[in-house]
Amino acid sequence: MKKIEAIIKRANFPIISGELERIGITIIDRRNLEDSKISKPRSGSRAGFTSLMAVPLSKVELVVSDKQARKVVEIISKKSGLSSDSEGKIFISEMTEVVDMQTMEGKKDLEESTSERKEKSKRSRLIPLQKYTLLKLEKIYEENAELLKTDYRIRSFSDFVNFCIMGYLPTLEKQLKHPTIIYNDKFGQI
Repeated sequence: MKKIEAIIKRANFPIISGELERIGITIIDRRNLEDSKISKPRSGSRAGFTSLMAVPLSKVELVVSDKQARKVVEIISKKSGLSSDSEGKIFISEMTEVVDMQTMEGKKDLEESTSERKEKSKRSRLIPLQKYTLLKLEKIYEENAELLKTDYRIRSFSDFVNFCIMGYLPTLEKQLKHPTIIYNDKFGQI
């Protein structure tokens, strides 16, 4: 992961913040810089009167993944409001460890741990039993995805759900047509 610190025009902060939020990145900190060495000429009310006015600047900090770092730098450099001849800077540093303040446990390999974590499926509209069943099927699918692809030609989770339903449907139809025949308890295996 990368920590990015950038010097920008104060007036351009909302623009940069909006652009970054659009791609899912939030700014950790923003500080207004008091002593700016960047200035621009200002003309007065009298003819020939000019002076220099300091440009109000801010420093922003954010932490992003290695993949997003280049895109963030491009957004900040384009929207900073500072020209190439001014002293606007972007500082990029490598994050090596994050420490939890309460447990004092350090976490290294930040990039790997975030990419390995898989987002859980959103199944909020289902009643709890359906949700439990689908989450259990999803777990089985994820554990055996390669075997299911090679041996059963099941390429997606929805294919796996259809396979399970169609595989059990003939047995269920038989049980419904002949209710006196006792079959094994197949529901405990799912």
